[in-house]
Amino acid sequence: MTALTYAVLGNTRSALSCWRQQSAAWSSPNAGPVLAFRLTPKQPGWFSIGYVGAPSFALSELAEVWQPFIWQEKRFPALSYLTPAFECPLPATFVRKGNVVLGTLVDADEFPFQPLPLLDNSRFGVALRNPAGEAQPMVFAPMLGGPGSKRAAGQAFTFKLRLFAGAGDITAAYEALARRLYEFRDFRRNSIASLNETLDAMIDYGLSRYSWFVDELKGCAYSTDVPGAVKNVSSLNPLELALVADDPEIFEKRAYPIVEFMLSREKFLFSLDREQKIQSPSRALKGPCAPVSELAALYGITHGASPVLRRFAEELLTRNRTLNLDDVAEGASWPNQLAMHHETGERRYLDAARRGADAYIAQRIDRPAADFNAPGLFFWPGFAPKWIDLFRLHEATGEPRYLAAARRGARQYTMFTWMSPRVPEGGITVNRGGDAPIYWYLQGKGHQPMHAPEEQVPAWRLSEIGLTPESSGTMSGHRGIFMTNFAPWMLRISALAHDPLLHDVARSAVVGRYRNFPGYHINTARTNIYERADYPLHEHTQLSVNSFHYNHIWPHMSILVDFLVTDAFARSGGAIDFPAHFIEGYAYLQSKFYGDRAGKFYGRDDAMLWLPRRLLATGSVELNYVAARGRDRLYLAFMNQSPEPVATEFALSAALLPQLAGKTFPIKSLTGGPAGELRDGRGSVAVAPMGITALEIEGLAVAPKFQDRVIAAKSSDAWQHDYVELPFGGTRAMMLNFGAAAQTAFIYLQADDSEFKEVSLTCEVGGETRTLRDAAYPFEFTIPVPATAREVKFSLRGTTVDGRTIASEPAALQK
Repeated sequence: MTALTYAVLGNTRSALSCWRQQSAAWSSPNAGPVLAFRLTPKQPGWFSIGYVGAPSFALSELAEVWQPFIWQEKRFPALSYLTPAFECPLPATFVRKGNVVLGTLVDADEFPFQPLPLLDNSRFGVALRNPAGEAQPMVFAPMLGGPGSKRAAGQAFTFKLRLFAGAGDITAAYEALARRLYEFRDFRRNSIASLNETLDAMIDYGLSRYSWFVDELKGCAYSTDVPGAVKNVSSLNPLELALVADDPEIFEKRAYPIVEFMLSREKFLFSLDREQKIQSPSRALKGPCAPVSELAALYGITHGASPVLRRFAEELLTRNRTLNLDDVAEGASWPNQLAMHHETGERRYLDAARRGADAYIAQRIDRPAADFNAPGLFFWPGFAPKWIDLFRLHEATGEPRYLAAARRGARQYTMFTWMSPRVPEGGITVNRGGDAPIYWYLQGKGHQPMHAPEEQVPAWRLSEIGLTPESSGTMSGHRGIFMTNFAPWMLRISALAHDPLLHDVARSAVVGRYRNFPGYHINTARTNIYERADYPLHEHTQLSVNSFHYNHIWPHMSILVDFLVTDAFARSGGAIDFPAHFIEGYAYLQSKFYGDRAGKFYGRDDAMLWLPRRLLATGSVELNYVAARGRDRLYLAFMNQSPEPVATEFALSAALLPQLAGKTFPIKSLTGGPAGELRDGRGSVAVAPMGITALEIEGLAVAPKFQDRVIAAKSSDAWQHDYVELPFGGTRAMMLNFGAAAQTAFIYLQADDSEFKEVSLTCEVGGETRTLRDAAYPFEFTIPVPATAREVKFSLRGTTVDGRTIASEPAALQK
C-alpha cells in the first residue's frame, strides 16, 4: 500500500511511515511521488488531460481546504473553477482530514520562470471542486483552449505532477512543498544598494516635484486611478519620517498638511469633481477621515498637548464610518479599543480589547471561515484573520495565546505570497531592444515607453517570490506589488515564535529589490528598471512600466524604517528595541511608527532612533544599519544581508556631525568584538554572515535639528478650550499643538462652493489682528500661534453664491 492510501484510510502513523520508506526512491524526496503522463493524439484537435485520481471528500469531513487564491480554511468553491498557472502562488490544491493533508502539485519543471507567468502562457490549471460537489485535488494540463492545447495528430504532450500526503495543517504542506520542490529559501541579499541608501533616495523623491503632492488640496495625486483626485493614507507616515530622519522639511511640507487633511476630509479619497464616481470619492469636509487609531496615535505622539485629538477618537469609537472605497470601518472594534489603551494607558480600553479579541479568536481562529460574507474581501487582509492586531495585543499583554493566534494568521497570509515559479540559476535577458516593457493599462492612457539597457540580470533579482498580488479583483494585472507592509510584522513574529517561514517570506519581500520608490507592481514582463535610483524621477506620463500611486510613497518609507528596526530587534534578540505607535492606514498599509520615544540599545535606555539622510556610508552595500543618539554618545548597529562576512570602513557625515573634524572618539563593541576608534569620522566594522555588529561611539553627542521639537510637547501645553463649532457654514476650529514644531489654529468650513463664492477670516492672536481670504473651495485657514499666546479670537465673513455677504458670531480658542 502507498502512503496516500494509508492517508485516505485515516491511518496517519502508517501513512507517514510508508512515506519515509518510499520517498528515498523519488526525485526531490519528500515532495511526493511523480505522476507523469504522455498524450499522443491520433487526430488533430484541442486537448486537456485531467488528473482526477486523488480521493474526494464531502466538505463536512474536512478540517480545511485550499485552492488559490481565495478558497482557504473552509471557504469552498460554489462551482468547479479552474485556477490557471499564472494565478497559482503554488500550483497545488489541498484538503486536510484530521491531521493529514492530501494534495496534488504541478512539478516545478512544468512551470517556467521566463516569461513572466500570464494567462496567455499558462500551461495548466488546478481545481478542487469535482462534478459531484466534493473536494478533490485536481490538475488539468494543458488548459483547454490554452497554450499547447491545440495539437496535431501525433504531436505528443508530456506532463509531470506530484502527489502529496503529510502531517500538520495546510500551511505546513505549503511551506514544505515550496521549499522542497520549488526551492523557496532565504536567497535575497542587498546586491544593488543598502536599504538605508534606498530610504534616503525615497525621502529625496518624496519631497521632489516628481512625487506629485498637490499643495492646495493637501494630498497626493491619485490620477492614475481617479483623474483630478487626491488621496492620503495617513499623516503618521510622513510624521514618522520627519522624526526619524530629523527633518523639519518633511514635517512642514508633508506631515502637517496631511494632518489637516485627515482631520477635515470625509474620506481618504478627495475630489472636487462632483461627477467623479470612480472608487467613490468624497468632496465633503465632514471629517475626520482619520481612523480612531490615528487620532489616538497623534494624541500620544504629542503627549496630550492636543486634547481635541482624543476628543475625536473617543467620539468616533461610537460610530461606524465609510473611509476608503465603500468599506465600512467599525468604530468600537477591539483593535480600536487597543489603540486607545496604547495611547491613554487606561485599563478599560485594554479590558474591552481583550474581551473582543477573545471572542474573535473563538469565532475566527478556532473556527475556520466558511463563507465570503465578511466585510473587506478584496485586499488579502480581508481574507485572513486579524493577525497583526492579535500580535499588537500580545505586545500589550505579553500573553502567549495572542502570539500563537497571530503566528497562525501570519502563516495563513504567507499563502497569498508567490512561491512559484522556481527561480533558476543564472541570468535572464531583460529590456530587449533597449526598452522596458510597457504596462498595457498605461499604454492605453498615452504613456510613453521607458528606455533601459538590454542586459543580463541574475534571475533572483527579478523574482516575484515573497510578494503578493494586489487583491482578489486585480491580481491578473498586479502580479507582485512592492507594498509589502506585512514583512516587518512577519519578521518580528518570526523572532518571537521562531518560525523560519515568516522570516524567509519577510526578507524575500523587501531585501535587494529597488534603489528608490519602485512604483506599484511587477506586471507584463520581467525587467530590472525598478532597481534604478532615478526610476521614479520622471513626469507622470513618462512612467509606463507600472502604476504610480503617489499616496504610497511615504507609507513605503515606513516599510523600510520598520524593516530596519525589526531586523535589528530580531538579530539582537531584543537587545535593540524601540517603542512604537501603530499606523493603520487602510487595506494592507499597516506599519509601526517610531521616533518619538527613547528605546533600548544593548542595556542602554536613552537610544533615540536617528536616521538623517546620508548619515553614514560604508564600503559594502550588504550592510544595512540603524543609528540612535544617546545623551552623550552615538549607537550604530550594522546588519549583514549576505551569507559572506563583511569587513569594511564606514564614514559618518561631516555635514551632519561637524564636531568630528580632527577628533578621535573611542568605539566600544556591544556584540563582543574588539574596541576601536573613530578618527575624523571614519571607523571600521566587521559583521558575520547574516549577522549583526553593534557599536557605541562614546562622547559623540548629537544635537538634533527637529526631533526634540515634537518630543518636547507636553500635556501642560494643552489649551483647555481647543475646539469650537459654529453654525456659520459648519465652521470647525481647533488648536493643534506639536510642541515647538508647530502650534496652529486650524479652521475650516464644511460648506462648499454651492453656498459660498469666497470666505474671509479675521483673527486676533497675541495682540495682532489680520484677515485671511480664501476664494476657492475648500475653505480652510491655518493660523500659526506663538507659544506665548493664550487666546485666538476669530470671526468669518462669506460671500454667498447669490452675492450676499454674511458673517459669523465672534468666537475664540483659549488656553
